Amino acid sequence: MLGNVPLFQGLCEEELHTIELHAVPKTYRKNTVIIEKGDESTSLYILVGGKVKVYVSDDQGKEIILNTQGPGEYLGELALLGESPRTASVMTLEDSRFLVITKRAFLECLSKNPNIALNLIKGLVRRVSALTESVSNLALRGVYGRLSNALMEHASEEDGRLVTQRLTQQDIANLVGSSREMVSRIFKDLKAGGYISVEGKRIIINKKLPANW
Repeated sequence: MLGNVPLFQGLCEEELHTIELHAVPKTYRKNTVIIEKGDESTSLYILVGGKVKVYVSDDQGKEIILNTQGPGEYLGELALLGESPRTASVMTLEDSRFLVITKRAFLECLSKNPNIALNLIKGLVRRVSALTESVSNLALRGVYGRLSNALMEHASEEDGRLVTQRLTQQDIANLVGSSREMVSRIFKDLKAGGYISVEGKRIIINKKLPANW
């Protein structure tokens, strides 16, 4: 399994086995906060199965989702390398399985395997680019522009239709930095125009979304 994780690509079987010996399997139920913003950095989390959201929130409970991640992704590397507290929180969106590697073991593996360091840099570049895009969207696009972009990013083709993963209106509001009431108003108009329909918590994009609302 570790061979499929981008962080460990290029390592030989022996090197992967050594890393696996340092990894502890852990399972967390849905809606469990596994990393809290501001916590001390002690471990690297590798997501084996399930899905999580990475987010920040304030004292009033307002939340912004930075991204969602699935199997093969890893969490917590930035704080480990920077010797700093966690910069965001992570919560499971469904029952999830992880391999957890302690900070000491990870840094030891890093020093002995230059390929891990190179893959880590590539991953950080990818995430910085994604965050830059997110900040640009928040700063330069209106709520509708961010919402339509989020729907397309979270949709995939299924039986000839574009269908999102399970998303509530509150989830979408958290993704685009808006209120649930505003999302509800936009959804009402998109459904009235036949642009989208909703099946359970999944959104079907029936035709190209309008450029403006």
